[in-house]
Amino acid sequence: MNFTPALQSATLVRRYKRFLADMILPSGELITVHCPNTGSMRHCMVEGGGCWLSYSDNPKRKYAYTWQLSTVPTGHLACINTQMANKVVAEAFLANDIPELADYTDIKPEQRYGNGSRIDFLLSAPSQRDCYVEVKTVTLLDQIDVSSPPQGCFPDAKSVRAHKHVEELIAMTQQGHRAVLLFCVMHEGINSVCAASHIDPIYADLLSRAIDSGVELLAYNVTISPASLQLNERLPVQ
Repeated sequence: MNFTPALQSATLVRRYKRFLADMILPSGELITVHCPNTGSMRHCMVEGGGCWLSYSDNPKRKYAYTWQLSTVPTGHLACINTQMANKVVAEAFLANDIPELADYTDIKPEQRYGNGSRIDFLLSAPSQRDCYVEVKTVTLLDQIDVSSPPQGCFPDAKSVRAHKHVEELIAMTQQGHRAVLLFCVMHEGINSVCAASHIDPIYADLLSRAIDSGVELLAYNVTISPASLQLNERLPVQ
């Protein structure tokens, strides 16, 4: 997907109140921007580091700028807007860029299912089992323990909502459907993905149960620039 127009550069001063951050534009102007990420954003920002913002001229908006990309402590770029993952994956479906799911001809986003939930994508095709795809954004590069190398970890904070999503996918496999958990890696420095057992051990246990029940795990990284985001290649899930 393209950022139209391309994003504007800025320098991070601080993030606060979860949804707000102060930035300095190249002109020297200090502005407050909307932060579209409700998570901890652990290891995803550096005060004084480069960031990239989108701009809206909608007069009803309180903050005209939205934080999209961030320089992380390793020097890589990360997309911190979690809403972008579904847009990138949707474009990848249309372009048949996910070979494991390329046999489906009907792609429906945000479909109701399970216990009052919405699945990110419901895929269907003649002579194919319906496939329920839940997309998760991965931006945390971290070590599970001191003996392991840094990996992409999900989630970046304890998440009851994420627990429910895994349980719903397990229920779909038990009903005979296909279920896929797709990790969309929005951090250039991540080369593999694992459950963040050091942050949310319940989620890690649920993920093991999901694998045993037949839920498929996929991870794809994203090519990131101030001009565009594009699904790139499959990564291993540990």
